[in-house]
Amino acid sequence: MLRRLHWIVLRRLPGPFFGWLGTLMFLLLMQFLIRWLPEIAGKGIPVPVIIELIAYNLAYMVVLAVPMSVLLAALMAFGELAESQYYTVIKSTGISFGQIVWPTLVVALLLMGGMLYFNNVMLPEANHRARQLWSDIRGKRPGFELRSGIFYEDLEDYSILVRDRPSGTNDLIDVTIYDYTQGRDRQAVIKAERGVITSNDGGARLTLTLRNGEMHRPLPADASNRSERYERLTFDRHRIQFTLSNAVFRRSTSGETSRSTRTMRTPQLLATLDSLKALRDEKYQSLYEQTQDQLSPWPPDSAATDTSAPAPVAPTHSSPYLALADLDDDARRSVVSPAVQNARSAQSTIQNIQRDTKWQTQRIRSYQVEFYKKFSIALACLIFMIVGAPLGLALRRGGLATIGAVALGIFMFYWVTLVQGEKLAERGFFPPWLGMWIANFLMSGAGLWLILYVVLDLGATPPLRRRLWDWLRSLRS
Repeated sequence: MLRRLHWIVLRRLPGPFFGWLGTLMFLLLMQFLIRWLPEIAGKGIPVPVIIELIAYNLAYMVVLAVPMSVLLAALMAFGELAESQYYTVIKSTGISFGQIVWPTLVVALLLMGGMLYFNNVMLPEANHRARQLWSDIRGKRPGFELRSGIFYEDLEDYSILVRDRPSGTNDLIDVTIYDYTQGRDRQAVIKAERGVITSNDGGARLTLTLRNGEMHRPLPADASNRSERYERLTFDRHRIQFTLSNAVFRRSTSGETSRSTRTMRTPQLLATLDSLKALRDEKYQSLYEQTQDQLSPWPPDSAATDTSAPAPVAPTHSSPYLALADLDDDARRSVVSPAVQNARSAQSTIQNIQRDTKWQTQRIRSYQVEFYKKFSIALACLIFMIVGAPLGLALRRGGLATIGAVALGIFMFYWVTLVQGEKLAERGFFPPWLGMWIANFLMSGAGLWLILYVVLDLGATPPLRRRLWDWLRSLRS
């Protein structure tokens, strides 16, 4: 009977899990497209590249959707078990809650192991490639497209206006070009009756051939003419070449972009973390040595070796310092001025080292936060199963509206706590491990309380506040 019960429970999990996983992935994908599609459209990006970009960004969606789907599947499976009174019958036969739920915990452990591998290996690589592809897309400008009566200003140092451009041809009619290659204050104006555009090097360069026009440009003063001049040239044919390398989509190689905390695999993350700690320790050692050098006596050990030093005398000048008492004003200035400069130089060096170590400490915290985050989110699969199983039995309802509302509230609380813990840990308010594990600690505590609620059948007993009130009344009597 117990084996049949395990089969019934496990059979109820895959349907809701994969159903909710697909639904959540679809919603996250729609959110991604609504937010970023306007930035992609209009740049002439090939469709396979767009599909590849979406595929890479599905990785972080999986990280969000899998724990949420585990929670929803557990709530629905155990909620239906309680709603059909099947759990009541099972409990009456003496089967404990642990005997019912342990197969689902094994499934959650398997999912957690898969998410550990995904978060530590696949997710950083997908984030790196998505970031690299985004950089390539954002570096590409829209293609060269002249419109009649509208200034085209996407070319560097040039602005072009044409009165008419016959469709299906490369001919231009009544062309005006503002040339800013010599600066805005020395712009040249080129006008021509017509022109022809030709493309070279796969669209990376354009050649504009102008016919029957004139050029107006100011000339700077030189040795023979101290005043600025104005030059007007007429031409029958004039050729201008434009570079459009940014308008051609180019895929960068994997080694061209550096990796950040979210694009590093765990071994790379730990290696970078160790190097940062070593560099920070070197800075601290350098700060300590420079501080000791400034605090050491000069000349060194002079007071300890000179036994025939005369007894101190009272100051004879206006200086309140005994070391400067026997010096006149000129000698005192010659001693104090270099000392002040050395002190200021030492203070500046110490402040620079302190700023460097503070910045490196912040980087170390961010790397530590990312390291703990990879494991914290994977553990959420197991924690949500621990929370969802007793909560589904306690709700005694398997309805979609109830389950969806409860699961959304739990996941929002978990995610907000995780994000806030991450921010506070990066700012130094919490240790990195506590900032990334505090959400799991809170959810684990809630899961243990729900297990006690179901095992002890607290729903069938009077509320705790009522029992406390009855106990106080018994003490009075």
